[in-house]
Amino acid sequence: MFEIIKKKTLAANIVAFDVLAPRVAKAALPGQFVIIIADQYAERVPLTITDYNREKGTVQVVIQALGPSTQKINLFNEGDSFHSFVGPLGQASEFVHMDLEDLKKKKYLFVGGGLGAAPVYPQVKWLHDHGIASQVIIGSKSKDLVILEEEMKQVAEKVYIATDDGSKGFKGLVTDCLEDLVKKGHHYDHCVAIGPMVMMKYISLLTKKLGIPTTVSLNPIMVDGTGMCGACRCTVAGKTKFACVHGPEFDGHQVDFDEAMQRQRQYADVEKLKGGDGYGQ
Repeated sequence: MFEIIKKKTLAANIVAFDVLAPRVAKAALPGQFVIIIADQYAERVPLTITDYNREKGTVQVVIQALGPSTQKINLFNEGDSFHSFVGPLGQASEFVHMDLEDLKKKKYLFVGGGLGAAPVYPQVKWLHDHGIASQVIIGSKSKDLVILEEEMKQVAEKVYIATDDGSKGFKGLVTDCLEDLVKKGHHYDHCVAIGPMVMMKYISLLTKKLGIPTTVSLNPIMVDGTGMCGACRCTVAGKTKFACVHGPEFDGHQVDFDEAMQRQRQYADVEKLKGGDGYGQ
């Protein structure tokens, strides 16, 4: 059983859990994910790792309650335990394996759309811990849904907030904010974008035009998380990939986003009937 050590509400229906999972914490790296089963009757829910503490043996995940499964999870409290907490799954972020001296010469920009700010955080933190500065755009519909702003400010060189309604920071989409920064003379060697599939698509289209290599973290429908079911297959550079074992991170300029979004919507009618979850980061 995997005990919840800490529970924190980040925004409406968005909760962060610190879960006691020493073996997962020991092996976890930025970019990877876990699969949670709340109790013996619950579904498997894939969630990107938001943070980890090897000394305490804890792993943090952030969950937005959308349907029955995630609503059930978010009702758990400190002292309760999850039935299963499997991970780390997937591949770590590419920069983890790069030469640090080469990495220090690059300017990274991270774009976290909505809940995507959560999986962006451990990547920014890892770079900070290795002496590498990076900048971050956190996008949200409104100021009430902005998450991890203060935590991000502790590890990023600069944090920009973009809200659709202009209630906080830059008024507009994250794509508008990025384009504005570039027009003002900011230079970036690499962009990492995580969030809704449509957001990652348009960030990738923009960065391709701007000549900025881009990494995205795909969140397709996933079942077993080990590459056996094939549910998370996607097309990257014309080849079939499984997000759970080959990703979840891929070259954003090579992803077939239209196909990925179509596959993500294939159970939309069933979800509406049953009040299902839209699993993501």
